Amino acid sequence: MILTAFFKAVAQLLDRRFRRVLWRGIGLTIALLVTIYAMLLQLIEWLTASPISLPGIGEVTWLGDLLSWGSLGIMIVLSIFLMVPVASAITSLFLDEVAQAVEDKHFPHLPAVPRISFFEGLRDTVNFLGVLVAANVLAFILYAMLPFAAVFIFYALNGYLLGREYFQLAAMRRIGRAGAKELRKKHKGTIWLAGCLMAVPLSFPLINLVIPILGAATFTHLYHGVSRR
Repeated sequence: MILTAFFKAVAQLLDRRFRRVLWRGIGLTIALLVTIYAMLLQLIEWLTASPISLPGIGEVTWLGDLLSWGSLGIMIVLSIFLMVPVASAITSLFLDEVAQAVEDKHFPHLPAVPRISFFEGLRDTVNFLGVLVAANVLAFILYAMLPFAAVFIFYALNGYLLGREYFQLAAMRRIGRAGAKELRKKHKGTIWLAGCLMAVPLSFPLINLVIPILGAATFTHLYHGVSRR
């Protein structure tokens, strides 16, 4: 069932609505990361606005430049690790469009569902973003403590998070938040395995940016599969 759902999702990747969601998600992600970096530079400028004197050295005028260049390096490193979770969270704001495209093609007999309001979608996006970023930041501690298991931790963690969120988003369109949560618990093993399948391509640059779209489509198929059991 999982592989069938996955390959059906892959076959639909060229759908116009899929591409539209992808570019919006990437654009907003880059804008968010640039905004965060600009705010960080403003903070550094504010902290170093007054000259700093050190005993035996005197007035230090180069500290601001050092912090600015250092912050650029830190931001580049963080972007590598946070680009995917942030893109996943932001793209989730538009995943209703992906799910609808899947249902229009594969389940045209289904009745229309009420569209999720922008603010409700924004609330889910913010919650998902917080969980994704916090979990991946905390995972760095486990990576340092268990470097030999870092790959498995990465796939298991992101597989769980992706499966949990995308199945919830796909299911609650049809059966509401409470019904989606109950169905997710009933099929948690299948959902976790499907999430791990989505997590594997996260290791590959550029391909990983398609994962939010592919995940939404795959879990829409998966929801319809398990809901018929």
